[in-house]
Order: sequence, then C-alpha cells, then structure tokens
Amino acid sequence: MIGVGIERPGYDQFQLTRKTSFVNGFTAVTNIVFAYCGHPAFFGFIAEMKNPHDFPKSLCMLQGFEIILYTVASAVIYRYAGQDVASPALGSAGPVVRKVAYGVAIPTIVIAGVVLGHVAIKNVYVRMLRGTELMHKRNWKSIGVWIGLAVVFWVIAWVIAEAIPVFSNLLSLVSALFVSWFTFGLPGVFWLYIYKGQYFASPMKIFLTLCNVCLFIFGVMICALGLWVSGVAIHNDKSHGSFTCANNAI
Repeated sequence: MIGVGIERPGYDQFQLTRKTSFVNGFTAVTNIVFAYCGHPAFFGFIAEMKNPHDFPKSLCMLQGFEIILYTVASAVIYRYAGQDVASPALGSAGPVVRKVAYGVAIPTIVIAGVVLGHVAIKNVYVRMLRGTELMHKRNWKSIGVWIGLAVVFWVIAWVIAEAIPVFSNLLSLVSALFVSWFTFGLPGVFWLYIYKGQYFASPMKIFLTLCNVCLFIFGVMICALGLWVSGVAIHNDKSHGSFTCANNAI
C-alpha cells in the first residue's frame, strides 16, 4: 500500500463505478469470495483446541480484523493503482517495491498454502487410516503414507496452477468449485440440518432460517455462475501460455 501510494501508477484512473462485462465483473466477485476460503480449516482447529467453546470468540476476532484489513488494503490500492490493479495486487507496485514486497510476503504466502494443504492431506490421512493402529503410531510406514499423500497433493496443485496461468482465473475457478460450498453453501445446510423441525419456533429462528436459506442459494449461485465465468475467462485468455515461467499477474 505504501509503495502504490507513493508511486501512484493509476491515480487518475480512479472510478467509483465502471462499466464492464458480466464475465469480468463476476470474476472479480469470485476473487473476493476466495479471500474467505479458510473455513475447511476450522474443524481441524476446533478439534485440537483445549477448550473448543473458545473458538467462536477467536473466529469473531479473526473475521473482524480480516474484513477491516481486506477492505482498507483493497480501497487504498484501488485508489492509487486505478482500474488496472494487477492480480495479485503486489504486481501493481514498481519493480523495486514489488521485489521487496514479495520478499517480505513469501513466508506468509507459503504458510497460507501449507495450512490449506495440511488440512486436506490430514483429512485424507485420517480417512485412510481410521480404525487402524497405524493412525496413532509414528513409524516409517505412517510417515511414508503422509509423505506420499503430500507429494501427490502438491504435484496435483502444481499441475493445476501451471495449467491455468492467469492468477485471477485460477482463483475464480477454485472459488466456484470449493469456496462457494465450504464457506457459504454447506454452513447453511449444516444449520438447517441441526435445527430441522425448529425453523419457525421463534422470530429469531425464522430470521436465521431465512438467512441460512439465502446463504445456501448464494453458494449455489457462486458455484454455477463462477464455473461459467471462469471457464469463459480461461478460454478467452490467449495471452498467457501454460507451463511457462512468465509473469501470471494481470
């Protein structure tokens, strides 16, 4: 934000509203949705907490700071970088500032990827070894299973990332396939399942029922429309080749 504020690469291009196509507009929506993709990790964190009842307080604090940080950062960067903000946004800064920023950000970028990868690998690991003694042992066989799963997961992730070279299109596809359900659709379904038969028990229950039905519908819309716009965007983008070392920011 500081670098963009000093250099102001698109200061005169700031627009409160801008006419765009539905594909570009909804791709931006799915990119915003991706920022809230941490929900699959919640169950693992709750299970490993000493007092799981403290999780809602931690979650409220996390979401509060997260929303403030995302809103301030996006507003400042858009104000000074203009309508052609790169994705990822670090690409909007100058060459020197961009390199320094990436150097500082690399640890957090790696951690963010490793956390989500760890959650996915752990879920598969537990399902594979559930009911066996191997699950609770630390020997060469259990370690080998874990390493094998990790290699498979990260190879698949690398192939997908290289096959879809434009960063924003990749985020859009991931949001449509997974974030739409993990963050919006499934939480609504879980609530409706837990309180089945109590939907109209009180005015608050009626309100929460409507909220969770809308949440489910919102998840379905993000999934369906997100898949369509990401498919169109990937098909139409001919400027970036797959499996290259070229800059994938746009």
